[in-house]
Amino acid sequence: MSLPVIFCDFDGTITETDNIISLMKAFAPPEWEPVKEDILSHSISIKEGVSKLFSLIPSSKKDEMIQYLMETAVIREGFKEFVDYTKVNEIPLYIVSGGVDFFVFPLLKEFGPFKAVYCNEAIFNDSNITIHWPYPCDVHCENKGCGCCKPSILRALSLEDHEVIVIGDSVTDIEMAKLGDTVLARDYLARTCEEKEIPYQPFETFHDCIKVIEKGVTI
Repeated sequence: MSLPVIFCDFDGTITETDNIISLMKAFAPPEWEPVKEDILSHSISIKEGVSKLFSLIPSSKKDEMIQYLMETAVIREGFKEFVDYTKVNEIPLYIVSGGVDFFVFPLLKEFGPFKAVYCNEAIFNDSNITIHWPYPCDVHCENKGCGCCKPSILRALSLEDHEVIVIGDSVTDIEMAKLGDTVLARDYLARTCEEKEIPYQPFETFHDCIKVIEKGVTI
């Protein structure tokens, strides 16, 4: 029997909006928008793009940015119940995020603990923000610029006897979705799964995710 294990994206998945985009709209100069388009068009890597985005913001804005997201970020409906469901059924829940530690951990604090949380790290020592990448691409990753490389994280874990459930919404989740046995997708990831003929289940709330997992996984 395959044991279920869940890998869930953060920005735009656990939260209703992408927190990096929210921060750019609130704190970055207009130059951020062409960088975003370059990321989405794959003209530059996610790693290069996110580095460029945060380099536009002064480090002195750290506390203001955290406070802004704590006041404005909305957790997707059903997430608390979803986390409780995984705990009751002893399903390992990994959070894998292309986001950054200074906002990922505060926003997740009341819902944990999780099996693990993987994300990028911000350094505020210089005048502008720099990003550190503790989870780089492995030799099997074709992109070589993921930043927080989600498929490399999956490959580093022993998952041969597990039913891998992937939940996500964006460009950072595409390669991870290719490795999933069950994929729950919305927004950009759902459209890409259709284009690339990756089987997936749509979702809008985490109640939807619970229903899909209950149907498809023997616990």
